[in-house]
Amino acid sequence: MGWLKSRRLHYWFGAVAILFALLAALRVLFFFGFSGFESSAMREIDAVPQTFGIGLRFDLRLALLMMMPVALLAWIPAWNLTRSRLVRWLARGYLAVALGAVVLIYIIDFGHYAYLGVRINATVLRFVEDAQISSDMVWQTYPVVWISLGWLATTALTWWLLLRLERITLDRPRRLISRWSVAWGSALMVVAVFLGILGRIDNINLENPVPLRWSDAFFSGNNQIAALGLNPVIFLYDTLTVPQQPYDLEEVRAHYPLISQYLNVDKPDADTLNMTRTQEAAPYALSAERRPNIIFVMLESLGTSAVGAYGNPLDPTPNLDRLANQSWFFKNFYVPVTGTAKTVWASISGVPDVSRGETSTRNPLITQQRTLINALEGYEKLYMIGGNSGWANMNALIRQSIDGVRLYEERHWTSPMVDVWGISDLDLFKESDRLLRELPKDQPFFAYIQTAGHHRPFTIPKENDGFEVLDLPLEEVQRYGSQSLAQYNAVRLLDFNIGRLMEIAKEGGYYDNTIFVLFGDHNTRFTHIPHMPPAFEKLGLESNHVPLLIHAPKLLGSKVIEEAVGLVDLLPTVLGMAGFEFENRAMGRDIQQGSPEGERVVPLVLREGTFPIIGGVTKDFLLQMEHDGSKPTLHDLASPSPLENVAAQHPDEFKRLLGLTRGLHETARLMLYRNVRD
Repeated sequence: MGWLKSRRLHYWFGAVAILFALLAALRVLFFFGFSGFESSAMREIDAVPQTFGIGLRFDLRLALLMMMPVALLAWIPAWNLTRSRLVRWLARGYLAVALGAVVLIYIIDFGHYAYLGVRINATVLRFVEDAQISSDMVWQTYPVVWISLGWLATTALTWWLLLRLERITLDRPRRLISRWSVAWGSALMVVAVFLGILGRIDNINLENPVPLRWSDAFFSGNNQIAALGLNPVIFLYDTLTVPQQPYDLEEVRAHYPLISQYLNVDKPDADTLNMTRTQEAAPYALSAERRPNIIFVMLESLGTSAVGAYGNPLDPTPNLDRLANQSWFFKNFYVPVTGTAKTVWASISGVPDVSRGETSTRNPLITQQRTLINALEGYEKLYMIGGNSGWANMNALIRQSIDGVRLYEERHWTSPMVDVWGISDLDLFKESDRLLRELPKDQPFFAYIQTAGHHRPFTIPKENDGFEVLDLPLEEVQRYGSQSLAQYNAVRLLDFNIGRLMEIAKEGGYYDNTIFVLFGDHNTRFTHIPHMPPAFEKLGLESNHVPLLIHAPKLLGSKVIEEAVGLVDLLPTVLGMAGFEFENRAMGRDIQQGSPEGERVVPLVLREGTFPIIGGVTKDFLLQMEHDGSKPTLHDLASPSPLENVAAQHPDEFKRLLGLTRGLHETARLMLYRNVRD
């Protein structure tokens, strides 16, 4: 047992213990500060402590991997940590850099999860491409100075502990150890380190040992619980190193017969994978004297859980609630993927942005998309955003896809900038109104207005036509979906501004002949939502489930739509209302036309990144599976226990949704490239 007296062994394992303690402390901080769970979840939800334990094994793996270069420096025969001060300073420098990088990744991960509800992965690089805007948003939202001081202090304290350990162990007098003891002690240590990195404690196949993988953290099927089991450094590395193909042609061909029927393709051709279909002027088109104006209003980060009409009891949205009674009100409307740039993409192109790395707006090869907006012949086309349209390279999609579009952004406005996202939403509505009033009275227009106020840093302008901030208990607003009082008031402000938009349109004289399409961008719920059905929280649907109102009371009247409807359906539906004939090669469909598959299905991405979870949702069910089609499960959205797999109870629905979910996802990946304009 003489090898147990080794100075280098004591130092190395002591350093691993210090690093593991740091990573475990950061995991505890994530649990209490960011996960959305109460401490009681550890004893009340069986999967929580098990997933947390998986996370600790990932932490041990990272601690061991971080110390592997130091192990090499410690066991070099002649030049090592006990004999050379140069080698010792080399190890110190490496540990300082490694610690700083790891702690910084954790800090970014905490912010990423607070922002999007997803642990950091390869998609985070999309923010680097808009570094100026991203950094401004972070600076205006978070206490950057204090966070930086915390980062430096944590790194310095841990490095100091490692330095003290070094002096306690490596500076001790040397003790002679027999070669035999060193040999078998080293072998035992190699096995121990191997098992620690492997991360498995049972069911180990010695012939083909499979290490603990990120997918093991998702055993519960609940993404919020799974987040407790991921290590951000390891997960980021895993997602960065997986090679990606833009689409899987074989899978598209395999599902083509089903999807061509779903899209009602005019001339199905399995060789060319034709997706084209023509929609004639619909018999249900509006019979107005002139073509209606169309205004799309994208409601930044607004999910259904924040809207009174969908059940929020705090009355945050009286204007939207009133409009819901006067509009086509969609109870089950979904965006295919979360993220502002991805919502803009799908609403314009008609193709879900299911890219697994950067957003499609950042891919210069495909930003020139076909869009049904170009079928609006004789229309003026305007796009208005309060800030910089260069965020995520959205301006490339807008300018290259929409013929003759007039794009207005922060440099065009006379109103003052209120934060990183530009002018306030109310000022944006007023400035947009000025532009619309200047248009020829006999020419219809299509306008896309992109709001930003309900987004961190949740700025409340000093001047906003009398809007008043409410001061409610933090526990109350958190109970019903808002992370903070500032976010709750930002929802109220957005609703207030929508009410003002309707008043402004009436004053401008174009309200009566305009179809207003008001839709949420994505949800940002990070607290519990007891006023919503359990399925939305437990299955992660709340991120995609957003409000939709099509408001034109004098043209359309009011109506409640129960069927599931997707973001890509907006343009074909509105063009059908307006009586246009158009050719469609994308995925959207006019909701007033029958769906060949029976009950409508909306394709979703429930977890983004390199290894997405995909889904197909209807009014009553959700089918979800891994991106490669494995582990499919069917869930009843009305059930009090929605995590239960009900495939056996509904075999026909399971079979139907199984093919549509995979087929729609793979077809959308291909469409991103096939929908490019000639």
